[in-house]
Amino acid sequence: MVAASQAATPELTRLGLDKPIYTISVAAEILAVHPRTLMMYEHLALVVPHRTPTNRRRYSQRDLITLQAIQRLTKTHGLNLQAARHVIRLLQTLDRHRIPRPDFVTDVDIAHVRI
Repeated sequence: MVAASQAATPELTRLGLDKPIYTISVAAEILAVHPRTLMMYEHLALVVPHRTPTNRRRYSQRDLITLQAIQRLTKTHGLNLQAARHVIRLLQTLDRHRIPRPDFVTDVDIAHVRI
């Protein structure tokens, strides 16, 4: 998994969070999930990977960060995928308005998440 502290490193910024570099098999390995799980997330529009001219999926660092936030909410907090999407959007709203988060979700890093 990509640690939250790595998300802000100059190296990742230099590469660009949105550069589509990971194949589905590599992304699945990094996230410790089956590639079909990533396809299901794509079907639910949680993450929509870039497609190459030959229609192959390519995931960006931002995609992986987004999926890690979803994994934290589903595995650690017991939410389903739709609830995770909703909580991320609510956290983004709280952060945008500088409203303190509830204590039980302070561990969810959404600084670079796009949903």
